[in-house]
Amino acid sequence: MSAIHESATVTISYTGKLDNGDIFKTVPEEQPLTVTLGNHELPPTLEKALIGVSEGDNISVRVTPEEGYGARQKMLVQTIDRKSLGEKIAPRPGMILSLKVEKDGEEHQVPATVMEVSDNSIVIDYNHPLAGHHLTYHVHVISVEKS
Repeated sequence: MSAIHESATVTISYTGKLDNGDIFKTVPEEQPLTVTLGNHELPPTLEKALIGVSEGDNISVRVTPEEGYGARQKMLVQTIDRKSLGEKIAPRPGMILSLKVEKDGEEHQVPATVMEVSDNSIVIDYNHPLAGHHLTYHVHVISVEKS
């Protein structure tokens, strides 16, 4: 068995959990993920933890918010006029909307989570849903391609 090196292509399965035990992502062995380290397909902390690990090994890796999706930013929670969504959308807490925002003179579609709904306004959160969370990955290395 070969150990994983910095530019190795590896096939893994994993379960990602929050500190409260909630699972945020599962990649089962039946549908594994194949990645080449260094291509930024995994959080950097997870990539580093895989270096030196061998095919068949199981590891657990904890990723801080700063290493993962960043800290939650209060300025990304905003209140918008309910009428701005039009009549076709009936927003409810937890719903994820695709909203247009302008940055550097260009419009971009970005996801936003509905936090609160009132008769006249909606509180939305542009933070990534995993921002501010510590993430723990339980990884099984299925194979390591020889280079």
